[in-house]
Order: sequence, then structure tokens, then C-alpha cells
Amino acid sequence: MIKRLDIVTSSTALRNLAIVGLIATLPAFAGTAVGQQAPLESASEAEIQQFCTGIADAARDQRYLLQKQELDKLQADVDGRIAVLEKRRAEYEDWLTRRNDFMKQAEGQLLEIYKKMAPDAAAPQLEQTDVILAAAIIMKLPPRQSSLILTEMSPEKAAKVASIMSSASDRNTSKDPS
Repeated sequence: MIKRLDIVTSSTALRNLAIVGLIATLPAFAGTAVGQQAPLESASEAEIQQFCTGIADAARDQRYLLQKQELDKLQADVDGRIAVLEKRRAEYEDWLTRRNDFMKQAEGQLLEIYKKMAPDAAAPQLEQTDVILAAAIIMKLPPRQSSLILTEMSPEKAAKVASIMSSASDRNTSKDPS
């Protein structure tokens, strides 16, 4: 048993001695390793330069692609705004056409007939006609006669006629006023 204890103790001592020797020689190897890093760094810088040069075209292409996508998005926004403006222009043209048609309805002989009628006789007849036509006729009459006719009409019908007359002069109205 003693021999075995001596072998274990001597192997532990040998191992400790090897570790101490390794630690003692480490500074010598460290100097060599540090000396070798300088050429490794310059090679690494050359590799970095080569890598950056190699991907410059791909990076430029990616940047152009991102810029193109942004321009496409802006173009879509502009196209959307143009579509809205075109829609509003079409609504305005529709309103203008309807207004001109509205005003033409009251022209001619019919207007002359109502100009010569008494307000209390014209009011019941205009109440029975189309509200838009009645409003067009009343708008073409002189203001004094128009007010007398509206006074003779029922309040509901007079309110509808007045509403149509006011919307006919409103540029923001784009739908049927009745």
C-alpha cells in the first residue's frame, strides 16, 4: 500500500511540476503569438477591404431598390390624390350641369305666365308642381313677387323650395338638393 501511495504522490508531484513548467514558459509563447497577430491583422484588413469592395455593388443596388420602393410609394400617394381631385372635378361638373339645367327649366313662356299671375293664384299651382321646377321659377321671378308667392305656399313646401334655391347657389353642393 505504501508503494501505491508513493506512486500517487509522485504522479501528483509530476503533474504539478509540469503545470509550473508550462506556466513558466507561457510568456515566451505569448510573445510569439502577439508577434504573429500583426500580420494576421493586416491580412484581416485586406480581407475586410476586399469584402467591402466585393459587396459595394450589391449594397448600391440594394440602396437603389429601397429608393425605388420609396418613390413608388410616393407615386401611388400622388396618384391617389389625383384620383380624388378628378372625382371632385367630376362632381363639380355634374353640379354645374344640374344647376344650368335647373335654371333653364324656368326660362321661356312658363316664366312669363307666372310673372303675370297674382301671388295668391300662383302659390297653389306651384305647390302642385315639381319642387325643383317651382324653385327654378320662383328664383327667376322678381324678389318681391317671389316672397309673396312663398308666403302664400304651405310652410313645408315653401321650406323645400327655399332649401333648393339656397343650395342652387351653393358651390359646395354636389348632390341632388331635394
